[in-house]
Amino acid sequence: MHNAAERGLTACLIGAAFFGALGSSFLYGYNLSVVNAPANYIKAFYNKTWQERYGEPIGAGTVTLLWSLTVSIFAIGGLVGALTVPFLIKIFGRKGTLLLNNVNAAIAALLMALGETAASFEMLIIGRFVIGLDSGIALSALPMYLGEIAPRQVRGSIGQFNSIFICLGVFIGQVLGLPEIFHQETRWIWLFAFLAAPAVLQLCVLPFLPESPRFLLIERRDEARAEKAFQAFLGKQDVSLELEEVHAESRAQNTVAAVTVLDVFRNRNVRWQLITVIVTMASYQLCGLNAIWYYTNGIFEKAGFAKSLIPYITLSTGGIETLAAIISGLVIEKIGRKPLLIFGFSAMALFFGLLTIFLNFQDRYSWMPYLSFASILALIASFCSGPGGIPFILTGELFEQSYRSAAFMIAGTVNWLANFAVGLLFPFIQEALQDYAFVVFMVICVMASVYFFFLLPETKSKTFLEISQSFAKINKVSDAPDQELEDVLSAKARSRDEANGVAASVVEMESSF
Repeated sequence: MHNAAERGLTACLIGAAFFGALGSSFLYGYNLSVVNAPANYIKAFYNKTWQERYGEPIGAGTVTLLWSLTVSIFAIGGLVGALTVPFLIKIFGRKGTLLLNNVNAAIAALLMALGETAASFEMLIIGRFVIGLDSGIALSALPMYLGEIAPRQVRGSIGQFNSIFICLGVFIGQVLGLPEIFHQETRWIWLFAFLAAPAVLQLCVLPFLPESPRFLLIERRDEARAEKAFQAFLGKQDVSLELEEVHAESRAQNTVAAVTVLDVFRNRNVRWQLITVIVTMASYQLCGLNAIWYYTNGIFEKAGFAKSLIPYITLSTGGIETLAAIISGLVIEKIGRKPLLIFGFSAMALFFGLLTIFLNFQDRYSWMPYLSFASILALIASFCSGPGGIPFILTGELFEQSYRSAAFMIAGTVNWLANFAVGLLFPFIQEALQDYAFVVFMVICVMASVYFFFLLPETKSKTFLEISQSFAKINKVSDAPDQELEDVLSAKARSRDEANGVAASVVEMESSF
């Protein structure tokens, strides 16, 4: 435990990351997969309700429209949620917003679980919108919270809790959707009632954990609570250096008030940070991972797997996803963000190319579908090795405190619009290009890799001010380090040396943040 504390990992920090992600990103991942299993039961429910209301069977076009709306309105809710984040965190803070967001999860669980009993398919559709709203808020507020509570030497690993719990949510959604559990005509509503469980667990624990100390100090001016939060997260009593560093960052900024989205677009000091976040979040959605689910069941059927076995085989995709995200979280502080992003997108481009080849020869050779299946698993692992989690970490790292909420609003908007675009456009791309549809995603992955190789500086173990300074040259602004911050840190280091009577190393005297 002592070694873990030296690395920056404390029980308080891990608890905040675990329970913060459990009631937030876990629900996002869960809702990505949970509607797949009961799809036929939901359509049958729509038909039954329609017939009871109007005395005639529902038309094929109408049921398709209602089902498409049920699936796609999740992304619309996500977009609305992302747009509300700057206002929520200004009023309630990072942790407070996460806690308040559980109200959305509870409302969504009630609406979707009781929709069949109330004979109202509208409740199911509205519930999907509300849980989308929950996810849109969570995917901005959680990475912001994790990035601000974690010491810089473990900021990437703690940030990966977001990605790990998204993948875990997808996997649990697949497990609970098995025929032995909730994939039955009388049980499918429990898939949606389950939404309340992670929210309740978060409500039981997170209130007793601290708010972001950076938020408390810079935006609330509450030094006493900020000091206690630093002490809890870092597991030490003397946090004067951390407090002074955050004070210096606050004074170094032009304003302590959160800037608007328009200010972010206008300010050339953050121009390439903004471009990088937009490229990263767009690549996260447009890289094609969501689109491969269209092919998965068809590939399994062509491989000769019985339809009854396919749900169990699909579990392998969720398992690989979760495992790759965990491994990424363990190595991110050793390898760095930039290499993992370049590797992930490059590997995805390679496997998209192979998958295209395998799909074209699938009907000629009986063993070819197995190679297609292996390519899909490799694609998923490549995505989760970096592209699946690092975009959220980078959004928090590339901007200083006053810009962060606006940056997450922009990143969230790009994320959900791109998500919606893939769902809307991929069926048309697939129809036009057939088995060559994945070439489009291969090109996007290559372009993303090239961008990160040439234009993304490494952010591993750097302070937020150091990261801003690394963009100074490309933004064509002064790259001189902030002298006030350096003076504060060096003076504090000297005073500690004198007090302890030892010549501590520079590394030991650095602030954890």
